[in-house]
Amino acid sequence: MNKSELIDGMAEHAGITKAAAKKALESFLGNVEGTLKKGGRVSLVGFGSWSVSRRNAREGRNPQTGKTIKIAAKNVVKFKAGSDLADAVN
Repeated sequence: MNKSELIDGMAEHAGITKAAAKKALESFLGNVEGTLKKGGRVSLVGFGSWSVSRRNAREGRNPQTGKTIKIAAKNVVKFKAGSDLADAVN
């Protein structure tokens, strides 16, 4: 499912226009992104939670040449599924 299919599904399920569904989805995504940028955590009980984790700098290997390369440190987003979501897919 891509973004436009999600908007269509939201609009149909909620009985709202596609424009309203798009606006709601973009608002949700913007709020999640803003919270994560500040180092916060977003938790939707039963669905899951998003958090930011720091990945340290490390050495890696170029698979084509075999040479050692330096991989810079960076922040990564993690998602952990909630119990309701995990039960739904199993």
